[in-house]
Amino acid sequence: MVMAAAVVAVTSGFVIAVLASRRAVANTAEIAAGSRIPRFVIGFTLLALGTDLPEIANSIIASLAGHGDLNVGDSVGSAATQVTLVLGLMPLLAGASFSISQRRFGRASAATVGALLLGLALMGDGDVTRLDALVLIGAWVFGSYLIWDPDAPGTQLDLPLETTHKGRKILMIFLSLGIVAGGATLAIWGMTELAETVGVPQYLMAFFLASLGTSLPELVVVLTAARQGQKDLAIGDATGATFVDSTLSVGIGPLIAPITVTSSLVVRGSLLAASAVALVGLTLVVRKRHDRLTGVFLVLIYLAFYAVFALT
Repeated sequence: MVMAAAVVAVTSGFVIAVLASRRAVANTAEIAAGSRIPRFVIGFTLLALGTDLPEIANSIIASLAGHGDLNVGDSVGSAATQVTLVLGLMPLLAGASFSISQRRFGRASAATVGALLLGLALMGDGDVTRLDALVLIGAWVFGSYLIWDPDAPGTQLDLPLETTHKGRKILMIFLSLGIVAGGATLAIWGMTELAETVGVPQYLMAFFLASLGTSLPELVVVLTAARQGQKDLAIGDATGATFVDSTLSVGIGPLIAPITVTSSLVVRGSLLAASAVALVGLTLVVRKRHDRLTGVFLVLIYLAFYAVFALT
């Protein structure tokens, strides 16, 4: 009975968080309407933050509840999931190929690998302090600054004229964020109960299960953007969300409430995610395009890396 309730809580919690985060992203994009923002930049920062709301909410709620493994497992697992599964499904489901900027995508991949290794070094001792959290959040700010390339050609985002009713939009954003937090709280309770009932470590439960649920907003947004011809926006969101997961998402919770984590699992998970990002980044930078062939390859990387983690 408890297991059934936990499964319902996890499923419904993630569905609530995903739907509410989509509404928050839509309103945020409308608030930005009328500004001349580069596509990749708005995808890498604004949309990435919006679609990462479930992970950010999970980080805060899990840290406050003292479940550090649920925070780090979800964030690091989401980073690995988004750079392989979500990015891999883009050309397969959208039916389109994407040109890859070697300079921009290479920088983003290198910054994410560096952030994951930085997180490994900070969390490898089993403690995530407020100082560790500040370093991770600072890495997100610094990395975003380095990746911003406003002089690149063809980067303007085609947004409509300035939206009306901005006050109402802002209110809806905060309301949506509150619903995201509520859904994340419900999902965390369910994952905790499942982990205790099944006897699986909370980190693994978050790394494998929660990361799939919290990565749904990225998948929905990148597919929508790709089908509307906003390919730079889609690539920017997928890579930006991976970077957010590796830095801001991990750090925001411990900044409020420091946590302890299972160091051995954190090390393995971070190395897995960093290897996945490096392999994907190298593949796409060398090919300079992302199509069905690389899409299948990325999905196979996702399956292979997760199988290795599960078996070891």
